[in-house]
Amino acid sequence: MPIKNPELLPLFEELKKLLAPYASSFTVKEPEPGRYELWSTANTAPPGKPFYNPYFVGLIIQKSYVGLYYMPIYTDPDISSQIGSALMALLKGKSCFYVKSLSPELREQICDALETGLELYKSKGWV
Repeated sequence: MPIKNPELLPLFEELKKLLAPYASSFTVKEPEPGRYELWSTANTAPPGKPFYNPYFVGLIIQKSYVGLYYMPIYTDPDISSQIGSALMALLKGKSCFYVKSLSPELREQICDALETGLELYKSKGWV
């Protein structure tokens, strides 16, 4: 599948660099160009659900933005109080942030959110 908007590739690559330090703690999946995902290697089973490997974070180039899919906010909504306001302003839906550019403030808040999410996953035994 071709990349939806090749002009967003530099932003995608910049965001991917922010995720790189976490790759050693997770399974990296790049199912197609313009898509990058980090999955837990731990098997878990929420009540009434089959075993699965929890998704941590992913990037997907969309038509007009790079989607930053951040699952810690989905698995524990209280974590949103620890996420910076510039990043929270980009949240659409439950766990997808629409990133169109990357300021120094937003970069720092994404890094902080990733660290917070990693600590959450560690506390759950998913890392």
